[in-house]
Amino acid sequence: MNHKTNFALVGILFLSLVVKAQAPPPKELPAKRTTQVVKIDGLLNDAAWKDAPLMTNLVEFRPKMGAVEAHDVRTEAYLMYDDEGIYFGGFCYERTKDSIARELSGRDGFGANDYVGIIFDTYYDKLNGFEYFVTPLNEQWDAKMSPGGNNGGEDFTWNAVWKSGAVIHDNGWSFEMFIPYSAIRFGKKDVQNWGMNITRRRRKTEQQSTWNPVDINVNGFLTQEGLWTGITNIKPPLRLQFSPYFSVYANHYPHNKPGLENTTTSFNGGMDVKYGINQAFTLDVTLIPDFGQVQSDNHVLNLTPFEVKYNEYRPFFTEGTELFSKGNLFYSRRIGGTPIHLYDAYSVAAPDETVIKNPTESKLINASKISGRTQKGLGIGVLNAITKPQYATIEDVNTKDRWKYETNPLTNYNIFVLNQSLKNNSSVSLVNTNVWRSGNDYDANVTAALFDFNNKKNMWNVGGKAAISNLVGYETNGDTKTGYNQQLYFGKISGRFNFTVSQELTDTKFSSNDLGYFTNNNFLDHNAWVGYRWTKPKGFYNRIGINFNVYTSHLFTPIGSIDQKYQRSNFNFNGHVQTKKLLWFGSFWNYTPYQNDFYEPRTTGWFFRRGSSLSGGAWFETNYSKKYSGFSELAVRNYFNFYDQLNIDWILGHTYRFSNKFSLNHRLGLNPRFNNIGYTWSDNTQIIFARRGVKTVENTLTAKYNFTNMMGINLRIRHYYSSVDNKEFFTLQQSDGSLKPNSTFTTNTDQNVNFFNLDMVYTWQFAPGSFINVVWKNAVFDYTDVVEESYFKNFGNTMEADQNNNISLKVIYFLDYLQLKKKKT
Repeated sequence: MNHKTNFALVGILFLSLVVKAQAPPPKELPAKRTTQVVKIDGLLNDAAWKDAPLMTNLVEFRPKMGAVEAHDVRTEAYLMYDDEGIYFGGFCYERTKDSIARELSGRDGFGANDYVGIIFDTYYDKLNGFEYFVTPLNEQWDAKMSPGGNNGGEDFTWNAVWKSGAVIHDNGWSFEMFIPYSAIRFGKKDVQNWGMNITRRRRKTEQQSTWNPVDINVNGFLTQEGLWTGITNIKPPLRLQFSPYFSVYANHYPHNKPGLENTTTSFNGGMDVKYGINQAFTLDVTLIPDFGQVQSDNHVLNLTPFEVKYNEYRPFFTEGTELFSKGNLFYSRRIGGTPIHLYDAYSVAAPDETVIKNPTESKLINASKISGRTQKGLGIGVLNAITKPQYATIEDVNTKDRWKYETNPLTNYNIFVLNQSLKNNSSVSLVNTNVWRSGNDYDANVTAALFDFNNKKNMWNVGGKAAISNLVGYETNGDTKTGYNQQLYFGKISGRFNFTVSQELTDTKFSSNDLGYFTNNNFLDHNAWVGYRWTKPKGFYNRIGINFNVYTSHLFTPIGSIDQKYQRSNFNFNGHVQTKKLLWFGSFWNYTPYQNDFYEPRTTGWFFRRGSSLSGGAWFETNYSKKYSGFSELAVRNYFNFYDQLNIDWILGHTYRFSNKFSLNHRLGLNPRFNNIGYTWSDNTQIIFARRGVKTVENTLTAKYNFTNMMGINLRIRHYYSSVDNKEFFTLQQSDGSLKPNSTFTTNTDQNVNFFNLDMVYTWQFAPGSFINVVWKNAVFDYTDVVEESYFKNFGNTMEADQNNNISLKVIYFLDYLQLKKKKT
């Protein structure tokens, strides 16, 4: 049966399962307008609160779904609005003051905190929302909700400027919020009804409750929201906000070479601008951006044939980017990333020339994005960024003459997204990514259409994607390289029993790598996932979940003379349980039959026949609300009759909170590989593999001290060590992917690498949206082909190696046009 037939059958099956259902009516809260003054101090003493409608009798959805909160730990919340914004306040009762979980952890820092929050679905499409949370120590969190967004649909990188207050009492804590209309998006209708819910979490008991009941067996949180009705005559304000910045850097690295200064300084200035084009769309622009204070990357020794994918820490590319994640075609680290001709600089240098400077990142000139959603549910997102040309400096070792080689041209990056919300929590999308390069380098364009449909009961789901890529001028004759990718999935998404089946294929020419993260093409994958969960607390447990999945992959088109199409398969089982004492336990098992690895040889037309393996492991996690908490995971993989390979992965993490202000976190990862088999070297005549011992240790220590809810210091220290000790060499056989012992290969391909990073950050939010940041960064990289087995000797050698020290000061000041206008009047 071919894949087109599979698609048709799945579509027919989905349509046959669409049924009508009566959903319970949502709770409704009539909107109350106030004309009285409200002081946001966490105390509900103002007269306006007396007339506000009450929300109480919250209903648990974890751990005991459907239980109404007890009277002595009840929540009483009030909601009202005026011409300027929304007021949300209330009281979270507790039996004693000690029952309140509280920790200063910074904005969006979560921590071991109780919290209360309100969620608005201003367009009432049950897909997109805005969340605002406050803790007992008056720390703020906020997020945007969207289907398929970060963190399971919640994007906590999105930040708005709003006010809050919280006060702890003997019998609980009270709170107030003021959310100005500039911190939320909504339509222009004279009378509006918004989807709305409130939520509360008691961290020490892990009780989570909502005003409108939520069934965790039903797909979607916003699909189970209540209604805030009759909001009248509110107008979206002019949203114009500026965040100018000034920064100064001092950097020291002991080059100790003529022409290179050991200590350098720089001064920078720029601005972020946020402008509300209309009630639905916002323009964000960063002018002369400075991302020098973001967290250091977790560098590793990469022994795989694929690129390492790093996290994005630059605020502009993490805040409010949920639309751009559609289709999984956008990897923001491409912007300002590695120059495309970085390594060509070494090949163009003459024998008597040396590369003395070759920046590994391109310089971002500016970036802008427009995003928003109309009242009819059409979401539009446009992101554009420009990087300047980058050059390597090459020097003649005799004459000292220097010349520059362009490693990256002037480049424009663009992504455009249309996402139409439909009934039943469904949507269709169109995504286009484009990379334009000046000069003779090729350009890249990828276009994808996506659909995701649910039936009325929100029980069944079908979706898919079709994408085409065009690399313009990529072929040697200047022609365009065109490829395609398609995906289809179908599943049951609500209830205790769920499943998903999917298929994805990519031809030999498709690539989304220029603005996305893409490892390989030419595959036909099938996957099936089946899961079951027990969500009603019984006996010793609060909840239990198990799932089983099967995965298989084949080449879409055979490679060269290789008659093999099969790549790999995997059978996986996972289970987890949360106990009544809020402890988590889990276990997992994997069986992988033999594999034909077409990528490990690093050469097209070759493959490596890898043996079958069985792996298993377990993990546990303690109650994070305790002063001391921890987690650990152990996994072991054993290969059958294949060079006695054995892989072990062990992670240990623990946290100790000395007080509400100070905590330490330590994480240790040990990853030994015994008799590991992998690629080590190649030339035009042979590909050499090695049987080797690989040892990896990752040690991370994080310390946090918060003076207040607006000021704190964070320290993060990471040491990573990895070594490759080759024991025996083999020649890969092209005919069948087997290995033949090679006793004549003598090149030393051992590796011993250490990365050390220290990031110390002092942050003071001295006014709403305004910050002073002082950052110290220390970075060390130590590499040798002599293996040192001792971890402590590696650490000592790293500390003695040349270090790069960087200290910086950055001041960001938030200016709101409406507030400035008020002050003038």
